[in-house]
Amino acid sequence: MISVAGAQQNELLRALSRNDLEALFPHLELVPMAAGKHLYDFGSKFDYAYFPTNAIVSLMYVMEDGATTEIGVVGREGVLGVAMYEAERATCSAVVQTAGYAYRLKSSVLRELVASGGAMAQLLMRYTFAMFAQLAQNVVGGRHCTIEQKLCRWLLDRLDRSLSDEIKVTQDTMATMLGVRRETITMTARKLQADGLIQYRRGTVAIIDRAGLEECAGTCYRAGKIGFEQMHATAWSNA
Repeated sequence: MISVAGAQQNELLRALSRNDLEALFPHLELVPMAAGKHLYDFGSKFDYAYFPTNAIVSLMYVMEDGATTEIGVVGREGVLGVAMYEAERATCSAVVQTAGYAYRLKSSVLRELVASGGAMAQLLMRYTFAMFAQLAQNVVGGRHCTIEQKLCRWLLDRLDRSLSDEIKVTQDTMATMLGVRRETITMTARKLQADGLIQYRRGTVAIIDRAGLEECAGTCYRAGKIGFEQMHATAWSNA
């Protein structure tokens, strides 16, 4: 059963009026999101849009030699797989990193909602702006931020989308996402732990000092968050 309380675990759906949200109920489907599941890959057709609740999904770009780099992350604040026209194809891969659930909506239904120019269209416009800010900051950060700043930001991005202060992730995964060697992640994580910011044990990172982690990340984290803060402020003021 689809419920208002359940659907509102996704912040975009939560920003809809109750009437607009309930009108979506016949079209929404709650689906499990297993870790490692590919929602779509480069060149794939978009059959569904996904509104995560507690799952976290990485947007990955895969090079011809198989090397991968994370270019964005989506959790309960957003949506994946939005296709504005039927022939649109994915330009990256979307891989579930943290298992959970999402509400999915057929792409054809979402296109009709956008074409109607209603509340969903307005929300998606604001979300697109916020995502552009995140992607732009990833480009800037990739060139100008230190690995310590990048790792701090990467952890904070997950923390913002998590329901606890612990992040289930391996050093191999962090290295892959950030495009660095595992040994580099090991050394950086040890420093953050020595500074009292995190506690790392096999497969789990516990955030001990969030404020300190934000300070360490600096503008590498804050600049990318501005777009989402503006989106939330505008969405809730108009909800």
